[in-house]
Amino acid sequence: MSLESPASPAPRAGSTRRLALAVIAASALMAVLDGSIVTVAMPDIQSRLGFSPAGLSWVVNGYQLAFGGLLLLAGRLGDLLGRKRMFLAGIALFLAASVVAGAATSPAMLVAARFAQGVGGAASSAVSLGILVTLFTEPRERAKALGVFAFTGAAGASIGQVLGGVLTDALSWHWIFLINIPIGVLTLAAAVKAIPADRGQGLRAGVDVSGALLVTGGLMLGIYTVIGTADHGWGSARTLGLAALSALLIAGFFVRQATAANPLMPLRILRSRGVAGANIVQMLMIAAMFAFQIMVAQYMQKVLGYDATESGLAMLPAAVAIGGVALGVSARLIAKFGARSILITGLAMLTGALALLLRMPTHANYVRDLLPTMLLIAGGGLAMPATAGLGMAGARDQDAGLVSGLYNTTAQVGAAVGAAVLSTLAAGRTARLLSAGRTPAEALSGGYHVAFTIGVVLLAAALVVAVVVLRRVGTPATPAPPQGPRPAPRRDGYASAARAGH
Repeated sequence: MSLESPASPAPRAGSTRRLALAVIAASALMAVLDGSIVTVAMPDIQSRLGFSPAGLSWVVNGYQLAFGGLLLLAGRLGDLLGRKRMFLAGIALFLAASVVAGAATSPAMLVAARFAQGVGGAASSAVSLGILVTLFTEPRERAKALGVFAFTGAAGASIGQVLGGVLTDALSWHWIFLINIPIGVLTLAAAVKAIPADRGQGLRAGVDVSGALLVTGGLMLGIYTVIGTADHGWGSARTLGLAALSALLIAGFFVRQATAANPLMPLRILRSRGVAGANIVQMLMIAAMFAFQIMVAQYMQKVLGYDATESGLAMLPAAVAIGGVALGVSARLIAKFGARSILITGLAMLTGALALLLRMPTHANYVRDLLPTMLLIAGGGLAMPATAGLGMAGARDQDAGLVSGLYNTTAQVGAAVGAAVLSTLAAGRTARLLSAGRTPAEALSGGYHVAFTIGVVLLAAALVVAVVVLRRVGTPATPAPPQGPRPAPRRDGYASAARAGH
């Protein structure tokens, strides 16, 4: 059954669907904000609660570990138990954990609350796209909705850095978590009304306990391994051993899925060129964009001397550019030229944006050297909605939550790997330049240029995948009804159903 089949939920009133979109966007914004807002307040949290340097990293890592490791499982449970039920449970848990985090009086209490926030964020985020594509089935409307969803994710990091600094300076670090309470309460109340109820397939349709343990353990261990490379390096026995164990668990998961009667993740979804290609593109794109979202902010603070608030404000033109494109023109362009063409255009713009950073001098001028990149990064407003649409287009109705969870999982894996690889290589280059007698500013600048170069390479690889793998996406898979002429193949890039070998 496709997402656009007659068995899908009937279109709801426009106002109710818009409210549902606002709810989904708000939940996505909370999840993204919580990953970035805390970074600015880390020094204050460490001094107030007495964290050790190693323990402090788990304020961030605990959230990332739970969030990234549980997305795939949460997406499948949404299909089985009902996506609305999973979404509401996730928001409620995230809200409760935010209260505990805001009231934390010890390191253990805060880390436990952050882990619980990650579990709640995974539960709500995993099914968000699945809910969205069943609500918005008409191509133009779906593209607009995906544009809103993409904008909240792209803007969240920039908003989080600014908001984190403001709340910490004006009030206290507690408020970076307590700010979730009014947002979460309103989101939860609106979700009860706006998101359509769905019964799910029931646990009998696919309770694969072994598969769930294998993939959750493999993903969590993999993310934990990548996180640990900052302290132990990529070639250490610890890193290599844990990476091998993670790969073994993931391989065992795929073997299990090929043989299980009711697999957690039916392998048929990976035979869709749209699902497979879009997830690969997204993983490469998100990994590359770490060079922009984090490295550029660090460059402004450590090389140019901006403070946290100034660097956050300096990043706002990028958020505005992405928002203007994602919300204003992406839907019309996708409807006219097709999602694949718009994705390729967006990736080309992003590649150019990072390429401009390769010429950035140590004493950069914001308007001359940084602003062009901030504006050209608007390509993300084209690439992200198009990628999400292509990735979800190949999902059957009963797999929408799972495919949504998979899409979010590859984003988290891309972010974790991108952060670890680019940070490690940039730091290594900086250390070598310092040893060669360069000034700290020159050494840091050289390290960041390495990160920008890798970002360009990753985006170029994503562009190749989009051209080669996604070249046939968009061919309808369901036969035309007996009456009337057969509809021409759509050029919007959204397939109406998954097809074996597509």
